Amino acid sequence: MRVSISQSVISGRVAAPSSKSYTLRGLMCAALAGGLSEIERPLYADDTEAGCDVLQKIGVGIYEKGTSWIVSGGNFRRPDSELFCRNSAGTLRFMTAVCSLVPGTCRLTAGLSLSRRPIAPLVVALRQLGVNCTMEGGTALVTVEGGLLKGGSAELPGDVSSQLVSALLFIAPRAAQGMTINLTPPVESRPYIQMTLDCMKKFGIRVDHSPDYMKFTVKPQLYKPARYRAEGDWSSASYLLSLGALAGEVYVSNLSRDSLQADREISAFLSLMGADLRSGGDYVRAKKSQLKALKADLSNCIDLLPTVAALAAAAQGESILSGISRARLKESDRVAAVKEGLKGMGIPVREERDAMHITGGRPSGGVIDSKGDHRIAMAFSMLGVLAGNTVIEGAECVSKTYPDFWKVLKSLGGEVVLDGQ
Repeated sequence: MRVSISQSVISGRVAAPSSKSYTLRGLMCAALAGGLSEIERPLYADDTEAGCDVLQKIGVGIYEKGTSWIVSGGNFRRPDSELFCRNSAGTLRFMTAVCSLVPGTCRLTAGLSLSRRPIAPLVVALRQLGVNCTMEGGTALVTVEGGLLKGGSAELPGDVSSQLVSALLFIAPRAAQGMTINLTPPVESRPYIQMTLDCMKKFGIRVDHSPDYMKFTVKPQLYKPARYRAEGDWSSASYLLSLGALAGEVYVSNLSRDSLQADREISAFLSLMGADLRSGGDYVRAKKSQLKALKADLSNCIDLLPTVAALAAAAQGESILSGISRARLKESDRVAAVKEGLKGMGIPVREERDAMHITGGRPSGGVIDSKGDHRIAMAFSMLGVLAGNTVIEGAECVSKTYPDFWKVLKSLGGEVVLDGQ
């Protein structure tokens, strides 16, 4: 799908959609708990639907009740078919670990974009715990022989993906001998590990960890059914707030200022750039401002790279974004995609292994290849609103985490045409 964007003035109020990260974590904990749990206000999107699909195939009951999902967990069975995780890295990684508890053989498959995203360290760690787990040719095709998880000690790299750590944490309480997880430094995306621990705590699980989050010790425990509410998503809110700072005024509600979400940092980055921000209750307001360049370490909030890069493109001066190397292994090579898009809009970019230098100015319209990456599509829509005469190719990819994004952008005054409509 192609989306054409003309220069627009943005104004309005919108509620942030629920968090994909918290919805998936709530689903996993509810599935591991015996009995009925309720996930309040879950996110309806491709990634969370992938999680529901594969959990149902291993015997987890999930049905809608009003604005909630009721989850009947605790009793796993061998699936009758492959577990297709679509393009959801969280689903693939979390379920690879969960399948160690499922009696029999589970074969996990995924969409093409996941074939380049790391899962091998998780497979190695599961083997260290006595799980018969294999992968085919370095791809996202994983086979797990599950049943009784003995537990013990496992080691993971701390700088590949926090989802690998979370995957082991989810199953650790179900290990007969408990589990110790050791991470090799550096530990990046720590907020996402904290989100997992916070979710597990709400389902009655205690995890002991070192102050530096390098070691986790989990005793055998039982997950308890819970009523769990998915927070509003700061990742999705980052595009909405940035639209306000670039092209008008936007109020975004359904946000917790005390959230553990890493992408809450968008507020700090916008403030550093001189944006006119105001907050109160559960909302944040961003108003059009003359932005200035910034230096930002994105190692703990790597998903903000496209958003902050787009802001830097419209700011005065040279911005330096560091801690970006892991962005090369997302739905796309986001470092390359951001560089290509910005250069196509006339913005000078200099790339290093772990940093990007962006000289801001006046972006011109252009044709942006989203690379099938939802965050690239949404971030460059912001510059499209500012510059006009912009086309986003592959715009349907926003369904991964924010299916209503184009509708919301229109409601805020964005002059958006879908497929020539």
